[in-house]
Amino acid sequence: MSQLFVALVVFGAVMAFTPGPNNIMVLSSGLTYGFRRSLPHIAGIAMGVSFMVASMGLGLGAIFVAYPVLQTVLKYAGIAYLIYLAGLIAMSGPVAPGQDNQRGPMTFWAAVLFQWVNVKGWVMAIGIITAYSAVASFPWNIVIQAALMFVMGGLSSLVWTLFGSSLRSFLTSPKAVRAFNIVMAVLLLVSLYPVFMDA
Repeated sequence: MSQLFVALVVFGAVMAFTPGPNNIMVLSSGLTYGFRRSLPHIAGIAMGVSFMVASMGLGLGAIFVAYPVLQTVLKYAGIAYLIYLAGLIAMSGPVAPGQDNQRGPMTFWAAVLFQWVNVKGWVMAIGIITAYSAVASFPWNIVIQAALMFVMGGLSSLVWTLFGSSLRSFLTSPKAVRAFNIVMAVLLLVSLYPVFMDA
């Protein structure tokens, strides 16, 4: 059991900390809006990932197995939404302190809901539930898995956001921030490559 738990922690850390849509977006948010304004986005990722794992473990996954068309609908909805977000990120410029910005960083609930169209999130949730269900007896295995991903999702988002906000002192011109956000938008689109190859 202890070896399986260690393997679960390693898997969760790799899935959470490696580049993906969530991390790319909070990196850009940290640079564009700063750390404090990005906190609801961070909290939404942690809660959304945890809730997704818990829902899958408690039986929601069986619905997607019974109705594969739902997986297809969510996949293409996720692709469309990520393309839309990439466009918003590419057009984002620096926000000066006290300056009003109508779009602003992603809200808590938007980040929670985003996990359901985040393809990497689906891979992570399915992997955890199927490969590490024996980490404890039901329902404690689901509690452990969801709690672990709450911590890992929160920590990785904090680290990536702090990295983004630390770049604010280096990328001081609007052109530099815009160029950085364009690169982040391209990376977000590149993260869709495995999805298209699987289509």
